[in-house]
Amino acid sequence: MTIPVLYEDNHVLAVIKPPGVPSQEDESRDPDMLTLLKQDLKLRHNKPGNVFLGLLHRLDRPVGGAMIFAKTSKAASRMSESIRSRSFDKTYICVLQGIPRASGGRLVHYLRKDAKRNVVAVFDRPAPDAKEAVLSYSVIARDSFRSLAAVKLHTGRSHQIRAQMSHIGTPLAGDLKYGAAKLEGFSDIALWSASLIIPHPVTKEAIRVRSLPEPTGPWSGWTQQQLDAACSHFELGLES
Repeated sequence: MTIPVLYEDNHVLAVIKPPGVPSQEDESRDPDMLTLLKQDLKLRHNKPGNVFLGLLHRLDRPVGGAMIFAKTSKAASRMSESIRSRSFDKTYICVLQGIPRASGGRLVHYLRKDAKRNVVAVFDRPAPDAKEAVLSYSVIARDSFRSLAAVKLHTGRSHQIRAQMSHIGTPLAGDLKYGAAKLEGFSDIALWSASLIIPHPVTKEAIRVRSLPEPTGPWSGWTQQQLDAACSHFELGLES
């Protein structure tokens, strides 16, 4: 499997995760990003023994787009701290089934995960074992039955974007688990990690990487300009 590289130096590796590939090994034992990239680094750089690669964040299996990894333990520690201190900016783009009532805004809900069923319940108010989930979204383009939106996470909860957008009546296109209709010829969900910005663990300069999905399935029909606008929306400091 060829995994496109967006950025690489001695400390950092940023790549495009294909939809359908787990971020790390799971019970399916299918090829996962962490294992595939370690194998690739070992071959490309002729490294002996085990290769270190730090997993800094995850994407759900059916989600594609930009992911960033640390190539040394020191870089992993520093970049993990950047993530904890919220110096890590991520923009997702998604296609929604339907059009939200508000063209943008901030959503605050409380999520409780059912680990056995791997599904998240959404509450409007605090609930037992539910964690606060906050995101900002903005509709960039729309047609008669769907919307292209940019999303910025302020918390990192499991299935957060999928669950919260479904809760307001606009599930992600193709996301059967959260109420969307089945799309013929498309087995993933229309959610993509489009932009990542994080301080370099050594130079402290901002690493910026971007990725856009191929124009197939629910991603077709949007112009390059619309996709670019969604990708850069929150980079420009716009909250809605």
